[in-house]
Amino acid sequence: MTTGPSRRLCWISALAAIVLSAGTASASAGPFSGLAGSWSGGGHILLANGAKERIRCRAHYSVGSGGNSVQQSLRCASDSYNFELRSDVESHGGRISGNWNESTRQIGGTLSGHARDGHIEVTVYNPNFSAHLTLISHGHRQSVIIRASGGGEFTGASISLARRG
Repeated sequence: MTTGPSRRLCWISALAAIVLSAGTASASAGPFSGLAGSWSGGGHILLANGAKERIRCRAHYSVGSGGNSVQQSLRCASDSYNFELRSDVESHGGRISGNWNESTRQIGGTLSGHARDGHIEVTVYNPNFSAHLTLISHGHRQSVIIRASGGGEFTGASISLARRG
């Protein structure tokens, strides 16, 4: 089982996986249509010991299949660590599924959920943990909330991203 900083990184990687699910869908476009390009921002992670750390993130999204698929690359850093996440996600009839891999610590997992009108609900899985994530997208801004389950050092996070350029 993953412990210490590596376990914290697993949870942050799970958080990053949800960020790829952002986007504002129109009636004729897939839920990832509003994602293409580069995004940046930050927020805070919450730890079980009550500590709160600031985190900064940069993301790039390549959207395909009429907005129903996305490949994501995300880098995030705080004062104590950094990570790099890559994800492949698809949407079918509002249902989201995919895989993610955090290359710095060589961990990965799956995600599943649903998307509707800029509101995304996803559960992230890894053999050592799970988390529920909510994302709300408004135009060029995204808001992500994560709640971890199953104990461990990481308990939640809040991140805001804005489109760059």
